[in-house]
Amino acid sequence: MRSYLDFEKPIAELESKVEELREVAARDGGVSITDEVTRLEQKADQALKDLYAGLTPWQKTLVARHPGRPHTLDYIASLLEDFTPLAGDRVFGEDEAIVGGFGRFRGQSVCFMGHERGDTTETRIRHNFGMARPEGYRKAVRLMETAERFGIPVISLVDTAGAYPGIGAEERGQAEAIARSTDCGLRLGVPNIAIVIGEGGSGGAIAIATANKVMMLEHAIYSVISPEGAASILWRDTSKAQEAATNMKITAQDLMRFGVIDQIIQEPVGGAHRQPEVAITRVGDAIEQALGALAGQSPEDIRRLRREKFLAIGRSL
Repeated sequence: MRSYLDFEKPIAELESKVEELREVAARDGGVSITDEVTRLEQKADQALKDLYAGLTPWQKTLVARHPGRPHTLDYIASLLEDFTPLAGDRVFGEDEAIVGGFGRFRGQSVCFMGHERGDTTETRIRHNFGMARPEGYRKAVRLMETAERFGIPVISLVDTAGAYPGIGAEERGQAEAIARSTDCGLRLGVPNIAIVIGEGGSGGAIAIATANKVMMLEHAIYSVISPEGAASILWRDTSKAQEAATNMKITAQDLMRFGVIDQIIQEPVGGAHRQPEVAITRVGDAIEQALGALAGQSPEDIRRLRREKFLAIGRSL
């Protein structure tokens, strides 16, 4: 059963009517309602296009958090062959909030990692809703350093509300682990590409997103803090989250304009959750194009291009 967001209620009503008519046609074989079904389907499709063409930043936030959006494991299953996952940070333990390993992407060996939120109650708890602890970021460093040792590009998928803020995580050096992961991404001598596929929150996101090419899905968000967190700090009122989302400039379109990201990947009409296979294919095409543009560059050039990219942010608006 499709899950609708609150602002999608008009679409839900139209699509519900279409389903009701189909059930009537299936039950009463002699009734021909094809024309009416077609008319309602066209109306629903146009309403969906119009709605998603003018989403507010808060509505995009809700779309970015939609539980039906494809997650990192979905991308791995669809885009990679011979994927071999690696676990553990060789210091403390395993953190399943970040999954990663090595495989073949369209014939090329790659290191592939990303936040995994889970899609059922059991898997969400196991993956800690995509909020990594220090061992998750130390695992990311281990993966990146291994990739560099063998000259393999790194691909990162970002989808997290932020790093896990628990006491245990802080005791084990959360801030230091995020800083080291960020630094590792910046000094890699192999191409690295990051895609924000849903919610890119705070240091938990940038720890694996300091890449040569940073891309976002059309309705993803990327911010230093969640809209709710910003509203709580600024106004001590989380009900102002919509206002915060608008003023924080967290959408892909805003960040493209500011030069924080390099490319926006178009989603299917109605968001990636409506046609996950199409969204995954488009992300794969964008990754292939980005890897092709960086192919043949020396490690020194790779580092220089990445450094120049990040130093240029905010210099000319």
